[in-house]
Amino acid sequence: MGSLGANSNGGIWGMGPFYDSFNKRCNRRRNNSGRNSKPTSSGDSIAGAGGGYHFPLKQAATAASLALTGDTIAQLRHRWVRNKDNLSNSHDFKDIIGTLFSEHDWIRALRMTSYGFLLYGPGSYAWYQCLDHCMPKQTVQNVMMKVLLNQIVLGPTVIAVVFAWNNIWQGKVSELPNKYKKDALPTLFTGFRFWIPVSILNFWVVPLQVRVAFMSMASIFWNFYLSSTMSQ
Repeated sequence: MGSLGANSNGGIWGMGPFYDSFNKRCNRRRNNSGRNSKPTSSGDSIAGAGGGYHFPLKQAATAASLALTGDTIAQLRHRWVRNKDNLSNSHDFKDIIGTLFSEHDWIRALRMTSYGFLLYGPGSYAWYQCLDHCMPKQTVQNVMMKVLLNQIVLGPTVIAVVFAWNNIWQGKVSELPNKYKKDALPTLFTGFRFWIPVSILNFWVVPLQVRVAFMSMASIFWNFYLSSTMSQ
């Protein structure tokens, strides 16, 4: 329980690496503010040293790369299953790779990558900023509350946004309500079944030094599932 209260990253719905790096920066800022405390206005504390909004490029790029990786795996798996007999008889590695990528849907890949870069990365980063502002102390109670809020607020929001983003790109906005009715709840419940055990493992089993890598791998599998669901 000590590691949970002191160094847990709260990573759920694919944001473990982002929250971990953000949490470290927040701790450094608190330490610096403690040594150099000066009265500041609330506006200055929110805006930060730059006095304005700064796009979280690192978090956006990380989210985009994870989304692209998950989508690539999903597309390759689909084509492997569809062409399994032909590919199994081929002994030329270049032919196998050429077959797998010959029908690659690059628009679909761009769709998922842009979602990660423009929406998921920046949005989730802002969400964790809000959580840390409201619950700055890294106690067990605060960590568990953050995990709970991730499940009931961030999870449904992620599902709603990625479904809408996918349908807008495909020009199927009119089909969005049916998509929600058909796939939203199953996807949400799958997210619960996936991320809750992953987070428990991350908090209590995985060593601290490999938690970011562990959550990054989990994010790839989750993006693989999301991409597969979006293509149905």
